[in-house]
Amino acid sequence: MGADSVSEHTGNGYRGRTTRMEEPVSAQPEEAPAPPAPAAAAQLLAQLRGDRRAGTWVAAFERDWAKALEDSRHSYSLTPLHDVVRGWQLRIAAAPAVDAYMDSGRDETGFVDLDDVLGVRR
Repeated sequence: MGADSVSEHTGNGYRGRTTRMEEPVSAQPEEAPAPPAPAAAAQLLAQLRGDRRAGTWVAAFERDWAKALEDSRHSYSLTPLHDVVRGWQLRIAAAPAVDAYMDSGRDETGFVDLDDVLGVRR
């Protein structure tokens, strides 16, 4: 039912006033992201191993993946695993822009470290 097809009701419960019935509201998000493919984690790990940052990124991904596996076991949900894959896909996609920024010679001496503001991540 849309705004153009509004129903009116004038029963005793409304004391003669009219009311219109709206579309039911759903608690589900309208555009939920599709979960990553089952092989996405393995493909991502292979991609990380081939990156120049492999020394730090592979260990960080494996740590995040292990925590997500544990969280999944306790929650009976794949969401933590999907979140790790999505987060690392975004990190890899942003890497060229970060590299370009860092190579541009911008002075960052006046900035505050994010860990100082938010605290150390676990």
